[in-house]
Amino acid sequence: MTVRGAELLREELKNLKSTERPRIIAAIAEARAHGDLKENAEYHAAKEQQGFLEGRIKEIEGKLGNIEIIDVTRIDAKGKIVFGSTVELLDEQTNQEIVYKIVGEDEADIKTGLISYTSPIARALIGKLEGDEVSFSAPGGEKHYEVIEVRYE
Repeated sequence: MTVRGAELLREELKNLKSTERPRIIAAIAEARAHGDLKENAEYHAAKEQQGFLEGRIKEIEGKLGNIEIIDVTRIDAKGKIVFGSTVELLDEQTNQEIVYKIVGEDEADIKTGLISYTSPIARALIGKLEGDEVSFSAPGGEKHYEVIEVRYE
């Protein structure tokens, strides 16, 4: 996982524990004050939220306990595309420039240009240098890119 991805997970965990957990506990207490819990929809909804919240907290704690954080700024990749690299590409079919950052699966968000290292494009890019041409099979067909720039940020 990248440094940024780990920071985002830590921030989410902090928010869940310090903001969301107390909010749900208060909602459960308020619902209990309304009396009979068997037919109390507010109580059951709050307990369900609490279950989801505690599951997410455990999931994040597990990930943070087992991840390897890779700081690409400290790696001497010698210009090669590696995990954590930001890559500027030229789509040879549309002549459009595209920028992607290769990240872990949990961080991937194609809308913001974050692609998983397990994606077909990332697998094709890893190990390439500026000026190299890359071809790979995508769900929409064969894609062809030229690597314009590799950055380690």
